[in-house]
Amino acid sequence: MTFNLLQRNKQSIIYGVSLAGLLLLLKWLEWHFVIINNAVELYTGGIAIVFTALGIWLATKLTGPKLKTVVVEKEVFANPNFTFNRDVADKLRLSNRELEVLQLIANGLSNRQIADRLFVSLNTIKTHTSNLFLKLEVERRTQAIEKAKRLHLIP
Repeated sequence: MTFNLLQRNKQSIIYGVSLAGLLLLLKWLEWHFVIINNAVELYTGGIAIVFTALGIWLATKLTGPKLKTVVVEKEVFANPNFTFNRDVADKLRLSNRELEVLQLIANGLSNRQIADRLFVSLNTIKTHTSNLFLKLEVERRTQAIEKAKRLHLIP
């Protein structure tokens, strides 16, 4: 039965197989044309993609943060029995105005706000602040506050 079916459709089968072969040949020629004849463009495009990816990766590494931020939480206790240590203030040669500026820094005021409150210029407050930093041997406002509390200069 299958042999009889093959005999009747022999011409259609040959036609179908020859079309499949022709299609295979055309696809091979298309691949040959695209890949072989455009090899320079394909290689150039591939190299461009690789260098673009490398550039993006390198840029993220170079522009990323160099240091990781570490948040340190400290408990702060208000000292109700605070007594001002005049000896330490005299030893450090802190003026009354510098002590006043130190207290306002501890209250969280900015240089501009301190200048407005004390009716002086911003440069005067910056001078007082830098003198405080030198005398307390610190580099930042938070360090100055912490050291002043330790030395009983501010509550």
